[in-house]
Amino acid sequence: MNFDEFTGEVQHRLEMPDTARTLRAIRATLMTLGQRIPEGNAEDLAASLPMEIKWYMTGAVHEHGQRFDWTEFVERVSEIENADPPEAAYHARVIVDFVRTQVPESDFRQLRDALPESEDDENWRKLFELVDAGGWEARSDAAPADE
Repeated sequence: MNFDEFTGEVQHRLEMPDTARTLRAIRATLMTLGQRIPEGNAEDLAASLPMEIKWYMTGAVHEHGQRFDWTEFVERVSEIENADPPEAAYHARVIVDFVRTQVPESDFRQLRDALPESEDDENWRKLFELVDAGGWEARSDAAPADE
């Protein structure tokens, strides 16, 4: 999948009015995710994405593996995207769900494993709500998300 196809599909899934807003949502989500997970995990996850999209998780991130919780994740995405937090959280979920369809299952598992599952950080599961609702383990890597 190339850059235009990737952004077009995200734009469709998010029902965004224009490409600029779509790119802000993608950039905000993937940069913030890249900041949160270790550099190697970000590189593995991004390897299957279009080069321009891959850059958001790798080249645009100056410090990988930062420790912050779900609330801080949403605040960062919200600030970069210039959207209110509930909207930014929803956009992040949809984008992560779509990324799941573009990467090998093992790389997506690495992403999930890189985020905490402790009681204090159980809110990270919210990032995968769409994925979990669709039963990501049972779905093909190429299957589109439920719309």
